Amino acid sequence: MLGSFYKDGLDRGEKASHIVDPANREEHLKRLADAGIHVREMMNTGQLEVLPWTEAYVRDHRFDQDAMLATVEKLIQSGAAAGFPLTRLVGHHMDWLFLDKPATYNLVEYEARLNQVLSKFNDPVICNYNPSKFGANVAMDIMRTHPLVIIGGLLRENPFFIPPEQFLNEMRERRLARATVA
Repeated sequence: MLGSFYKDGLDRGEKASHIVDPANREEHLKRLADAGIHVREMMNTGQLEVLPWTEAYVRDHRFDQDAMLATVEKLIQSGAAAGFPLTRLVGHHMDWLFLDKPATYNLVEYEARLNQVLSKFNDPVICNYNPSKFGANVAMDIMRTHPLVIIGGLLRENPFFIPPEQFLNEMRERRLARATVA
């Protein structure tokens, strides 16, 4: 479904940075090629980079949201520094979460904080989730952190979106309530 999004950006001379499961990297590159993208050529010029999770989300088997926010900012800035008008950044299937169970609790906060980082840029960023792998509460919270969502193959404004500051306040209140009960 995202093939035309990738191809359109590359055809416009934009950079593409994809973060993928290392085990699925070759399959991802094949899907890009099947979408009409000259994968090796784009990678050789630096216009396309396909990074494994272990170089982005999970380092030393641990998710560090501060490090990941810095990585996102660095990826976007490096595209601009290399002369690309935009960087299209995509995090594919966030299954890396299951490598670091405590990360599930930090993910929703990370997604809200990511909006604060991205507000400095005009570059499109897609977080690609398989909602069936998360509980309903986590899936709904993840959705609430995104201003736009693709549902049923259509990109639309998210009616459940909550601005980052408001969402982060809600998260703090939840933690306080849990601490009080415990």
